[in-house]
Amino acid sequence: MLEVPAFECLISEIEKAKPIKCGTFGATSLQQRYLATGDFAGNLHIWNLEAPEIPVYSVQGHKEIINTIDGVGGLGIGEGAPEIVTGSRDGTVKVWDPRQKDDPVANMEPVQGENKRDCWTVAFGSAYNQEERVVCAGYDNGDIKLFDLRNMSLRWEANIKNGVCSLEFDRKDISMNKLVATSLEGKFHVFDMRTQHPTKGFASVSEKAHKSTVWQVRHLPQNRELFLTAGGAGSLHLWKYEYPIQRSKKDSEGIEMGVAGSVSLLQNVTLSTQPISSLDWSPDKRGLCICSSFDQMVRVLIVTKLNKI
Repeated sequence: MLEVPAFECLISEIEKAKPIKCGTFGATSLQQRYLATGDFAGNLHIWNLEAPEIPVYSVQGHKEIINTIDGVGGLGIGEGAPEIVTGSRDGTVKVWDPRQKDDPVANMEPVQGENKRDCWTVAFGSAYNQEERVVCAGYDNGDIKLFDLRNMSLRWEANIKNGVCSLEFDRKDISMNKLVATSLEGKFHVFDMRTQHPTKGFASVSEKAHKSTVWQVRHLPQNRELFLTAGGAGSLHLWKYEYPIQRSKKDSEGIEMGVAGSVSLLQNVTLSTQPISSLDWSPDKRGLCICSSFDQMVRVLIVTKLNKI
């Protein structure tokens, strides 16, 4: 990994009344490039960056801070309508259609009497046709919940014992294949999402990746078996997932269950003494990535020889 020199760019500063916690371009077209944001007051806004004075869409989405946001159906990724999912400290996960004002198209919240857990991360997946779509949510107590938006039901849940910091499917626009969940205490888990056992759920493999919190995971757009994790000690780790010889087998009762593969560390680099809090790959240039960290630095990096892996 090489850190490239800084370059000059035009920056336009836009100040809003409430601090912004998260944002995504995932539900917009490449032509519009509208930015959806969640703020500390629970508001969901969609902004036209060419005219950012007033949002093109605005709703009081949650009672407390919106911690996390994701989009699908835009940028040429995922079939079906463009949608946005938000997760909040109020314990709810909501799906929004920007064409529908005020009310979410789906609202996943704890049943009456159940404790509300802080939702830290959300991710869309399985958007491979006009009907299918799922949302996965991770919570501060280690819960992972998979919601089926077609049937409006909770499809699967598990607990990884530590707060879930980041979730990502290896691809949003294919039938569910793999899901990576990162957590506090330096661990991540890779779930094989092809075969769901009625009682054991999805097969998984876990790895102690960093010496502290694993803040982010991002799969390489050009190769879904490679992914990068960002750690609380300022390091990036590049991993490769290896499939098993057979991805499923029958249990003692003849029911199909998944078989987890293995992960191997390909490369790592320490960039900062502070946590790396966000990370993304370029969809166009293989190996080009960007990350930000708590030392208030944005770093652009290039990972080489990925085409030979």
